[in-house]
Amino acid sequence: MSGSRKPISFALKIVISFAALAAAFGLAMFLGAKDVTLHELWLILTNQGADNDKVAMLRETRYPREVGAALVGAALGVAGAIMQGLTRNPLADPGLLGLTAGANAALAAAVALFSELNYFGIMTVCFVGAAFGMFLVIGISAVKKGGLSPFRIVLAGSAISAFLYALASGIGLYFKTSKDVTMWTAAGLVGTTWGQIQAVSPVILAALLVTILFSKSLTILSLNEEAAVGLGLRTVYVKTVLYIVIVLLAGAAVALVGNMAFIGLMIPHMVRAMFGTDYRAVIPMSAIWGAAFMLLADTLGRTLNAPFETPVVAIIAILGLPFFLFVVRKGVKAIS
Repeated sequence: MSGSRKPISFALKIVISFAALAAAFGLAMFLGAKDVTLHELWLILTNQGADNDKVAMLRETRYPREVGAALVGAALGVAGAIMQGLTRNPLADPGLLGLTAGANAALAAAVALFSELNYFGIMTVCFVGAAFGMFLVIGISAVKKGGLSPFRIVLAGSAISAFLYALASGIGLYFKTSKDVTMWTAAGLVGTTWGQIQAVSPVILAALLVTILFSKSLTILSLNEEAAVGLGLRTVYVKTVLYIVIVLLAGAAVALVGNMAFIGLMIPHMVRAMFGTDYRAVIPMSAIWGAAFMLLADTLGRTLNAPFETPVVAIIAILGLPFFLFVVRKGVKAIS
């Protein structure tokens, strides 16, 4: 008998992924300032127990919060996977390439100039800002001869992000709206409501579905653009659709939780290590593991120093920065 281990089957990996997501969601619902029993969790999930004050409160606070965490994690995980595939840049991430900074700057301007804007309006503004930030980075990176090199994209992303964050701070100081903007951009899920979930979820779910439909094309693009053209792939059309999807995913995430970096960087790398480089697997698994990761990070933030909350952005940064440095050390090279 051979001493080598038999590799885990693809189907088993999928089962493990869904089990991990279910476990992360269950853990997030159970733990917090007020722990939940199995019976109470059942009442919350089945919309029963209206006469139970604890159940009613958790249904309107913790339940939408964790649904929001799952949506944001899935959105950022998939956005990062698309960006890494399109640019063949292992450092690509919505938080590092100007999207969240652009959405943040647009949000600051909207709060200052249109104080009565409703949540749908805020979400639309975030989409526009994310698109503006991304196209600034890509435009500046493509100016110099040689195209969109990974190193140039990262430098442009860092510079543009710093500028847009400074612009947002300047707007907040000038119009005295810094506190209001911070309420939106504190990168947390405190106060997430079902109304916000209803506004954001159709956008995120539709964007995820479109990405899955284009995942085969993304796999071809991620390998070699010349080969993709040779195979008859309409590269301009595919890229346009996928860049729009990235804007929708990043804009929706910022509208719900504010600035959040590193999820889009880490999750696709982890998924490719488990499932390979075929984006027909990478995309749905990035959504699942991104959702599970965000749920666990939010749970840790709520329980680490209970009853006080540790900002989830700080927890993700502590995990993400070493990962970023590890990827940089491996070398900036095309994803194969």
